Amino acid sequence: MELRTAVSRLRRELAAHPAEFPDRVIAEDELAALAAMATHGVPEVPRLRRSLLLIAGAIGSVSALSRGLSDVRDAVELFGEPERGR
Repeated sequence: MELRTAVSRLRRELAAHPAEFPDRVIAEDELAALAAMATHGVPEVPRLRRSLLLIAGAIGSVSALSRGLSDVRDAVELFGEPERGR
């Protein structure tokens, strides 16, 4: 529920943000993917983290979106640590 709420909020904030930036489409696509994962069962933690990394890279320099990004990161962290490679 936290992930769904955080993603929804950040999607609204991004849609309302007036500035265009080069990686906006990447952020929008990954937020849509996170929304789908949050809606359809238990998401895969590595995929969640990959999406989060792409979103952070895409909008990390847009300070107006930093709180929403932080909320999404906190929600992703609720799913626990990723499994370590062998």
